[in-house]
Amino acid sequence: MTTTPTHPREATVVEAAPKQLLIAGKWRDATGERTFAVEDPATGATLCHVADASPDDALAALGAAHDAQADWATHPPRERGEILRRAYEIIIERREDLALLMTLEMGKPLPEARGEITYAAEFFRWFAEEAVRIGGDYAVAPNGSGRFLVTRQPVGPALLITPWNFPMAMGTRKIGPAIAAGCTSVIKPAQQTPLSMLALAEILREAGLPDGVLNVVTSSNAGGVMEPMIRDPRARKLSFTGSTAIGRKLIEQSAEQVLKVSLELGGNAPFLVFDDADLDAAVDGAMQAKMRNIGEACTAANRFYVHADIAQAFSDKLAERMSALTIGRGVSEDIQVGPLIDDKQLSKVTDLVSDAVAQGAQVVTGGDRHGGDGYFYTPTVLTGVPEGARMASEEIFGPVAPITTFTDERDAIAKANNTEYGLVSYLFTQNLQRGLRVTEALDTGMVGLNQGIVSNPAAPFGGVKASGLGREGGKVGIDEFLETKYVSIGGL
Repeated sequence: MTTTPTHPREATVVEAAPKQLLIAGKWRDATGERTFAVEDPATGATLCHVADASPDDALAALGAAHDAQADWATHPPRERGEILRRAYEIIIERREDLALLMTLEMGKPLPEARGEITYAAEFFRWFAEEAVRIGGDYAVAPNGSGRFLVTRQPVGPALLITPWNFPMAMGTRKIGPAIAAGCTSVIKPAQQTPLSMLALAEILREAGLPDGVLNVVTSSNAGGVMEPMIRDPRARKLSFTGSTAIGRKLIEQSAEQVLKVSLELGGNAPFLVFDDADLDAAVDGAMQAKMRNIGEACTAANRFYVHADIAQAFSDKLAERMSALTIGRGVSEDIQVGPLIDDKQLSKVTDLVSDAVAQGAQVVTGGDRHGGDGYFYTPTVLTGVPEGARMASEEIFGPVAPITTFTDERDAIAKANNTEYGLVSYLFTQNLQRGLRVTEALDTGMVGLNQGIVSNPAAPFGGVKASGLGREGGKVGIDEFLETKYVSIGGL
């Protein structure tokens, strides 16, 4: 199906978004004027076409970043921060249009899209303040014969790769610290959701970002445009958010130039509910941890471990909440669950549920595709999910909550840690000692203790094991874009 939005406002926001590549401060077509389609996942219709970059286009973008790096590194930190602050204010001012654009290309309901726009803007506000707080050190050598001077400098041109599930927030979480630190960059948004990033780039131009500091390449061939840049000696930094499988390949490619690498990869988040938990609070947290972004989040609760004494009550309450959600095209204010991103993801979720049911899991609610156009799947609760089911080890990335039971705290921790991933865990208990004890025992970079959302621009986001390297956000987020230089001063 190839159409464009028929509702006037939808058509207006899509038309207003840039469709070209941004290189050296100029919007330009891709080589050969190649384009690819951007799809509305709620209908399967084509929203528009955007530039489809070639490897040569990508290298031109890297060249622009390289050429702008020296001047940008010496740009006053206060002004770098002011650019981010102005961009923050423009984003907030245009939140409604940006939210609608995101809903059209990604599918999340408008209230969630508004929330992401605000969340995305907060990264710019946070790093606007961090730009002037890049510190160093000065000390007397232990033997008194000299002095130590330690400075922090921008690492250099950065390559940024963002996913489709949070098309603006994952961009600001990388672009914000890069700009604040004094790094130029080339960013490649996901093929499914390029419009939000293109709109963001135009906002930064309006906010006064100099030409070449941020360059944007959109492409249907991610590996083809990224690998030449990764292997180019002009690049010095790679930041990627996406699957662990792709992350491993990028680490290998980055080894050639020994790039500074930060990766936010897959997750398989456990959600533990102990017998002393506030049951209503646990269900509220489960809805947040599972249904944020239609379940298409690396932080989404993927494995629910509930104490046997309360498992029935928990599953009943959760199923009641899940079955009451309104499904549909997210542009309507009353919609709570939008479509999955594409047919591939819909097929994956369908297969994972079928596999679990075939192995003995029981469907409490949902369990099938939602009818009509688009890639909709019914919010689903499963009980009795066996450890051998695929969804016990694979990211679901959909509105499915698989529940199994436990009776022993140590067994629950062992099950939670039995995964190669280590991004986030959730646990609900009213026992402070247990909460701290279990928190320390969980092998994840983040823990939600009696809450179902952990993401916050002021806090460090990231995981351990196969969930990635480094942290984004918080005071340490800017560190990923800085190098430490030590100067030894003698003759004193």
